[in-house]
Amino acid sequence: MSTSRSLNKVMLIGNLTRDPVLKSTSSGSTVCTFGIATNTTWKDSENNLQERTEFHNIVAWNKLAEICAQILATGMLVYVEGELRTRVWDDDNGTRHYRTEVKIDDMKLLDNKDKQGVGIEAARAEESNTENENVEDQKENSEDSGEDKDEQDDDDDELF
Repeated sequence: MSTSRSLNKVMLIGNLTRDPVLKSTSSGSTVCTFGIATNTTWKDSENNLQERTEFHNIVAWNKLAEICAQILATGMLVYVEGELRTRVWDDDNGTRHYRTEVKIDDMKLLDNKDKQGVGIEAARAEESNTENENVEDQKENSEDSGEDKDEQDDDDDELF
């Protein structure tokens, strides 16, 4: 295998830890964020069952974002597939922040746990209740990272 090849692929099955939040960029693209928890169990050297939970930040764009906001809610079991992305930004105090997210390109609802999805309107309303995850900051940060400007104009998925 050539050293120039690489792979950035993530597949997760887990439960939603928070309801989807739907936002729009200034260019009109739609972005949806939510969280998923995955669990791993194993037996330690003393044969005791151990468990660890990992929490993942998930981001969907455009039509997939709308679908996620429409049908997903906290507690539902979901399969997502995509790639890892890390955003970097400086806050007003000059502190540098890093956030690793899974930018998904596929999602399948596996078990709705007898719940209804939050719906697009509720997901948009949830935006006002969340902390700073400014989509415009994402755009500025990816422009600073040297991504191709033409690619950004053509496809908002490449914003971060």
